[in-house]
Amino acid sequence: MSEPTTAGGTGEGTRAVRAGLPEPVKYEPTLPGPVFAAHFHLPGEPTGPYTYGRDENPTWTRLERAVGELEAPGRDDVDTLVFASGMAAISSVLFSQLRAGDTVVLPSDGYQALPLVRAQLEAYGIEVRTAPTGGDAQLAVLDGAKLLWIESPSNPGLDVCDIRRLAEAAHARGALVAVDNTLATPLGQRPLELGADFSVASGTKQLTGHGDVLLGYVTGRSGEPMTAVRRWRKIVGAIPGPMEAWLAHRSIATLQMRVDRQSATALAVAQALRGRPEVTGLRYPGLADDPSHQVASRQMRRHGCVVSFTLPTRARAERFLEELRLVDDATSFGGVRSTAERRGRWGGDAVPEGFIRLSVGAEDPDDLVADVFRALEESAR
Repeated sequence: MSEPTTAGGTGEGTRAVRAGLPEPVKYEPTLPGPVFAAHFHLPGEPTGPYTYGRDENPTWTRLERAVGELEAPGRDDVDTLVFASGMAAISSVLFSQLRAGDTVVLPSDGYQALPLVRAQLEAYGIEVRTAPTGGDAQLAVLDGAKLLWIESPSNPGLDVCDIRRLAEAAHARGALVAVDNTLATPLGQRPLELGADFSVASGTKQLTGHGDVLLGYVTGRSGEPMTAVRRWRKIVGAIPGPMEAWLAHRSIATLQMRVDRQSATALAVAQALRGRPEVTGLRYPGLADDPSHQVASRQMRRHGCVVSFTLPTRARAERFLEELRLVDDATSFGGVRSTAERRGRWGGDAVPEGFIRLSVGAEDPDDLVADVFRALEESAR
């Protein structure tokens, strides 16, 4: 496969549109279609890049180059690997880097599946320590750790920690650092530039943005840690399908437009909710009075598409969701169509019964704010 083109500019929109594309070939598509292959022609010694479909695929390669250009623009000392889901990517880092007797630090307020991960790690003889994201509380439990796992902003509470500060402290103690960058996306923050060893994300969310792809990725500094992640993917076989990889690459072209629109609208929604008497615990890092705003503004270029808040009761929250017309009652976040859910219905998140996670889509801001306000009014009847 030919080498990727170099973008003619350094703007993020230009980079997103051009990322990972091959050199132009007359009469060929600008983004070649997905390669469906379990095996490749392989006479003689297997020295080429593509040998077997579980190891490598040209469609993955283009996507991996694209993600790498967004997570670490201008650098050639990083690798990106794509996976079948965000959890596959998360698992690949944790289980490839940790051994029995090691210690890992996880956020106590992170993604809902982390308690399941903790149980599995402990079953393998790995010590797990936890602390909240806010206030850089993980610093207090770093001594002796092999790996620090950061989630900033946290999901669903939207707390933020000082990634650079935590990474420096972890490295001083000999620990590796992984950052879950799902909620921020590479256009919101670049963890490797802040000192992390791995940037991990679910591409299912805003990176692809259309609610039709399950995908994950890991971007990390080249070397043995990333070699171990690659080896884990080969052993476990947690690979994406070529069609999913192609859809993800296609979707990245509109990432900047989507992120800019969704972030701006999320701020408008958060500002509108600030004056509502039935709303408590409102969180959005882009709000000037949010507890995380100062730290978020130092390390994030955009503040994301998710707003969280609490309504007085479970019943009020459920009525609110029923009354929404432009917002689907669905899990996940980051799509072009707004979604919201009462997070307590899943269990596992330490949130009030009336806690709402609202993912802002690409609808017109005035329409979305009006729909939210109407649903709040109707839910009070």
